[in-house]
Parts: sequence; C-alpha cells; structure tokens
Amino acid sequence: MMKQYPRYVSVILDVAVDKALDYGVPEKLVDAAVRGSRVAVPVRGHLRYGYILEVKDSCSYPRVVPIHDVISSDAVITEELFEVALWLSKYYCSSLRQALKTIIPSTIRRGFSHKEQLFVKRNASRDALRKVCEEYRNKHSSQSEVLDVMLRVKKGIFLSELMELAMVSRSPIDSLVKRGHLSCDVVRVDRSPLVGVEYFKTKAKVLNDEQSSSFSAISKTLDDKAFATHLIYGVTGRGKTEVYLQAIQRALDMGRGAIMLVPEISLTAQTIERFKSRFSDTIAILHHRLSHGERYDEWHKILTGEARIVIGARSAIFSPVKDLGLIIVDEEHESSYKQEDEAPCYHARDVAVMRGSMSGAAVVLGSATPSLESFYNAQQGKYHLHTLHSRHNSATMPVVTIVDMKESRKRTHGSEFSAELLDGIKKRYDSGEQSLLFLNRRGYHTAQMCKTCGHVMGCENCDVAMTYHRKSNMLSCHLCGNTIVPPPRSCPECGSSDSLHYRGVGTEKIESALHAIFPEIRTIRLDADTTRHKGSHEKLLRDFRNGKADVLIGTQMIAKGLHFPEITLVGVLNSDMTLNMPDFRSSEQAFQLITQVSGRSGRGVVAGEVILQTYLPTNSTILHASRQDYTGFYGEEISSREIFEYPPFSQMVKISFSGAEEKATLSSAESFRKELLRRLPRGFKVHPVTPTGHAKVKNRYRFHFLVRGPSIFTLNDAINASKKDFPSQKKCSLLINISPQTTFF
Repeated sequence: MMKQYPRYVSVILDVAVDKALDYGVPEKLVDAAVRGSRVAVPVRGHLRYGYILEVKDSCSYPRVVPIHDVISSDAVITEELFEVALWLSKYYCSSLRQALKTIIPSTIRRGFSHKEQLFVKRNASRDALRKVCEEYRNKHSSQSEVLDVMLRVKKGIFLSELMELAMVSRSPIDSLVKRGHLSCDVVRVDRSPLVGVEYFKTKAKVLNDEQSSSFSAISKTLDDKAFATHLIYGVTGRGKTEVYLQAIQRALDMGRGAIMLVPEISLTAQTIERFKSRFSDTIAILHHRLSHGERYDEWHKILTGEARIVIGARSAIFSPVKDLGLIIVDEEHESSYKQEDEAPCYHARDVAVMRGSMSGAAVVLGSATPSLESFYNAQQGKYHLHTLHSRHNSATMPVVTIVDMKESRKRTHGSEFSAELLDGIKKRYDSGEQSLLFLNRRGYHTAQMCKTCGHVMGCENCDVAMTYHRKSNMLSCHLCGNTIVPPPRSCPECGSSDSLHYRGVGTEKIESALHAIFPEIRTIRLDADTTRHKGSHEKLLRDFRNGKADVLIGTQMIAKGLHFPEITLVGVLNSDMTLNMPDFRSSEQAFQLITQVSGRSGRGVVAGEVILQTYLPTNSTILHASRQDYTGFYGEEISSREIFEYPPFSQMVKISFSGAEEKATLSSAESFRKELLRRLPRGFKVHPVTPTGHAKVKNRYRFHFLVRGPSIFTLNDAINASKKDFPSQKKCSLLINISPQTTFF
C-alpha cells in the first residue's frame, strides 16, 4: 500500500534533470515546505538539492519518497521571481532548471551563510576596569594587557582583533568574561563592499525643463503604480543620472524598491559614490568581482527588505526586491547586458521590461546611443520617448577632427599616432589638462607571423592568432588562456629563423610608443591585463582622477560611464575597427562606441576635442558619429534593416552547436536545421549552417545557423518541439540564442 503524506511537493533540482520530481512531505516538515524553499531530496541513493516548485495535497504517482530536509525556512525565490523564471524558460527556450540557476546566485545554491564573529564589550565602567587593570598588573599580566586594549576601544572589539592587539591567547579573555568584567557575544559581520566607506552627502539638483519633463512622466507612472517603459535619449553629459537619482527617491518615498542596472565596466567607485552620497537607505551592490561572502550578504539584505536600492550589472535584474516600483537600465544599448555563452541567453533590458510588466513598475531605459530596437519601439509608441538636448552645466560639445590614417602614415613613416593627435597630447600636457586614448585591443602586438611561409602563430586549442604581451614576454590566447613562454625564435612550420615578425598593435604597444615620443608624460593603462586583481580597476581610476597621470590609455572599459572634467582630449586610434566585422550590427556598434568614448571629452569648464583616426574617413557611420548625429544615423540604418528584414523588422534566433568531433558536430547542426525547417511555416528564413567566427575554441568545433521570421512565439514553439524530438548528443552541445547581439561569433 502506498504511504500517504500530509503534503506533496514538486521539486526542480540543481543537477541536470530538467523536469520536476514529486516527493512526499513528512509531518515535521509541512510548515517549512513552502513554494520557493530550498530542499534536500534523495535521487538514486544520493542527496541532491533543489527548490519547491509547487505544494499540493495529492500526487498522481503510485509511489514517492519523502524529502530529506528543508534547507531554508523561508522561500529563497519569491513568487514574483518564480513567474520571471517561468517566462525566462519559455521565451529563451531553456529549461526551468537553467532559468532558476541563472536567477539564484551560486552562493545561495552552494549553501553559504552569514559570517559570524565573537564581539567583546566592557561589562563595567572605564573607571571600574582601570582599578581591575592595575590590580591585575602584576598577578595576571596577560589579563591586564587585554583590559588595556578594552579601555581604549569605543564600544567593543572583535575577539580576533583583541587577541592580536593584546598579543594574548583566548584564555585570559575567557577568564575576564567569567569574572564578569567583559562580555562576549556572537554578532553577524557585514561583508558589504560599502562597509566603513564614508561619503559626503549631496542634495538633489535643480532640473532643467527637459529633465523636469522626463522626471514628471516617470513620477506619474510611479504614482499610478502602473507599468510603462520610458526611454531617455540624450547625448553624453545631458544629465540623465540626475533624473535617475530623483526617480529612485520618488520610489523610496512611496515605500517601493528600485533596481539600477549599469554595464559591468561602468560599475566603478565613481558610480557607486554618486548614489551612496545621495541616499541614506541601505544600498546593495551586485557585480562579478564580489567575493562569495559579499554576494551572499548583499542578496540577503535585498531578500529581507533591508536594502531597497540595488545597483548592479546584468544579473542584478533578478534581485528579490520587495515591492519593486522602479527599474532603470543605464546605457541600455550595451552588449554586456546580453548573456551569450550559456542558457538562457537572456538580455537584461528585455527582462527588465517584462519584470516591470509583471510587477506594475516603471521601467526607465537610458542611453546617448539607444539600440535601434529600443528607439524603434519609442517611435512606434511602445515606449515613452524623452529627449535631453541641453548639456549639463552648460558644457559645450567637443570639437571633432577626422584624420585619414592612410595619408597620415605616409607623413609619419607608419606611426600609430597622427601629427594632429601628438600635437593635441602635447598641448594638453603643457596646459596641465588630461587626455584619453582609446584602442579596443589589448596586448603589445596582435600576432606573430613568418615572413617566409606566412604562418601565423595560432593557439593549438582555438582558431585564433595569439597575442604578444611584451611585459611578460609571452604569446597568449585571449579565448582559452593558453600561453607560449617565451615566443618561438624560428618558424615551427618552415623552420626558418630570423623570419618571424610581429604585426598589429594593442594598448601595451601604444603606451610604450607614447613614452618613447614623450618620456616625461605619465600614463595609466586600463585593460584586462592591468585590472586582474580585485580593486585594481578602482585604484587606477582614482589615481587618474587625482592627477597622477596625464594620459589614460585603455580598451572598452574606459569608453563610457567615466566623468573626468580634466579630460579635454580624446583620441580614438582606430575608429573603424568594429566596422570591419561581418555582422549586421557592426555599424550600430561602431557608432555607439565612437560616440560614447567621444563623450568623455570636455565634461568640465574647458572645451573638449576629439580626434578620430580612421582608414575610412568618408564612411557615413564615422561621419554621423563625429557629429554626434544619432537621428541621422538611425534614419540611415533603420532603412537598411527594413530592406534586408533584419531586427527590429524580424525576429532572429542563433542556434549554435559545439563538440570535440568536427564532423559529428556539423552533422548534428544539419540534422537539427532539417527538423526545424520541417516545423516552421512559410515566411521564416533558415540560413545555412556555417562555422562561427572562431570555428574552434578550447578544442571544441563550433557551427551555427540563423533563423529569421515574423513571430518569436512561432519560432519558440518550433525550437522547443525540435529539441524534444532531437536525440540527446553527449558529444555535442546545443545553445539557443534569442535575439543575438552578434551573428558572427
């Protein structure tokens, strides 16, 4: 006879089982077993962990086993986030298990907990303890040393610090506690990155007419407790951040919470300081450089309602904010908001809009260069468009000079610096101002090549040329991390010696070349090589802000989100690098990058200048970017998209396959494509299977194909049905990418 339980639950496991499993709930666990609770359950003789998806009174299976334990007494995932997970799973063609894994931080899934320490306090007045201290001076010297320290502290001290300062073991401290002179209690340690950091409080600024109009519209949405999406478009320096700050304050005044998303590279101390100096409420910070303990504490503050403001990168959109009223996505066009390499391949901006719809929250998207999809939605009336024309504090737009590098290199004997750029750097150095040089490529040289046979030193694991790093004297693969130390002196292909040479330049070479021309100029380089250690990114920016360098050289991480009033010159060393990519978004990405980095110049009282070095001086994208002419660029680009039926005039999906065996991987891709073709109605275009831009990464071969059509829901249904009928491939992995940011890699 089947054992009866008072309750039954459906559980989604952390492990690779993509369907819910039913379990019984013993009487002693009934009260704790609620939807969203984390539980331990038996699976084939082993304990596994998962989340309760549903609590029910009966079960259709003839025999079920009981859950082992409820790990969390409260729901780890809220009802609202459960709905988000279900939508995420369906829309992005992933399993619910994968969706929950994305939403719930690894620190929660791995069972991290609060950090606790013993805190020692005085149990008597200072005068009373002084007498005890003198009394113990000769008889119990170690205890008197402890009391000497305790007489100096304000309220108390952690046990570990007390032992270190008094240079004693724990024994004399325990003796003083036993005698009633001191008390020792367990306290929770706050591991927030903001603990102990003091900020000067700032007040809300007076908004100009355009800012006031934007703020009023957002406030009305908040007051109505309704959902609406607002797109704030304004060239860099137009004061979008002040609108964000005042909108967040409005949400807080109504007792509601707010999420502020920023690109990972913009999540600097400068950004955090701007928000922390304005709000007295507890702010939670979420980004990938937090330790596991820091991330756990921040998440727990949000879950309990202690933190009502969340500032974070992509995954912060899944924060369990109580009574969510406002979601802001700054620099909404940024590609870093899109998860590309694992399912679900979600876009945080699109999740923000959907979550706002579910929560009845106001959603604010902001950008100086909005994505074509967002601006198109605003033009179609789906979003409320707010335009900021007036630059903040009456700062003027920088003067832009386009330099034809074909002609410049003839005059400068192949130099990466045009005469105009060198003159500009020297002028700023002489006047005590700062310059910024942008090149979106790190390393010293981009490749090592044999002059005799043309062989390029490539990675043995990946289909990519290895980059030369001079400081460490090595060739490095930027995809898998493989290195060759030192680089070879003869060609491994033809054996020729003295024929190997380097080509291409990166930020390391630019810094070295600049020092050779101007030995007296101080530089700071900001790229993935110089910011490997925790806190290094913030330290380098702080040093630059404090005037410890004249020129900031860097990759994409310096292109946006930085406010340095002393920068009056921006040099873009290779403006057309992104334009050379065979991707339908290449023009859009090039325009956005050039416009954003140009906006770093002239943000103070001194007028700024931008020098764009390019081999395509008459290219329309370069010309539009030089004029900060977004509407002109948009009009040209949207017409091209419409002609070729690219987004936003179609829905696009990229379906990728990777495997250790090239032929088997290609065969799987072709088979899946045929299955999808069979299911899709007319009106959908299924592109041929091709190798990706990097056809081999980490010894895995990669193929993909694109699908375009009028309805994302029809596409989703066909893909999900094809996945069910498609045989599981142990040697080949499948990745579905809805609305991919790149169609090349």
